[in-house]
Amino acid sequence: MRNTSAGVSETKGETEFMTWTGQELAELDRASEVRVAGRRADGSSRTLTIVWHVVVDGDLYLRSVNGPDGQWYKGVARHLEGFVHWGNIIREVSFTLDASHDDEIDAAYFVKYGNGSPSRSITSPLAKQTTLRVDPRRLGLERRNAGEQFGEHERRLGFG
Repeated sequence: MRNTSAGVSETKGETEFMTWTGQELAELDRASEVRVAGRRADGSSRTLTIVWHVVVDGDLYLRSVNGPDGQWYKGVARHLEGFVHWGNIIREVSFTLDASHDDEIDAAYFVKYGNGSPSRSITSPLAKQTTLRVDPRRLGLERRNAGEQFGEHERRLGFG
């Protein structure tokens, strides 16, 4: 999947999906961390957890530093759907195991986070087992400011 400038839906066969906008990818690339959570069976969100992420070739990727045993990863892997939060945006997303760009993802982690032991951990063979491509499923749920209450849709999902 590649992003479109408008982030509109694309259709391939019977599957319709959203794409990241250029603005979203730029914001994600600048953000030092995102919060991620898997979706429960009832559609609500598990607890958001801070993770490191990178943007490579127009796609968002993340990994579990603890490999497949990481708690947030287990929650995401159950349904491969969930949420990503950065800045004032929450996006409903799908997660896909995707090791096809591991070398580029490793390089991006080192550029973004430096060459220290945390970067070596997130690029380890254990962490690479959890390389996830993150694709948006719905338009973003934006909060206007930190004090504003979430709307009904966000409350239904478990935010607020």
